[in-house]
Amino acid sequence: MNHSDSVGASPPPAGSRTCCRVPVGDPENEEVCGVEVRFEIARHAEEPLRVCPVHLGPSLLFATRVLWPPQIALVR
Repeated sequence: MNHSDSVGASPPPAGSRTCCRVPVGDPENEEVCGVEVRFEIARHAEEPLRVCPVHLGPSLLFATRVLWPPQIALVR
């Protein structure tokens, strides 16, 4: 899934706000999404996963140790 699927999405400048760190594209390339974080997903015995709207669904399905039913918080 690519962050360019969302309208007007562009990576924010480094250090300006929290960015989605979900890997995109080729795993060897180590490229990350970079879109501003909007959601925090609670996980068992791990730090919450902070993601953008584009990666909320895939993260719920594929991330490790996501609580079920999911606990999702809106990040402002």
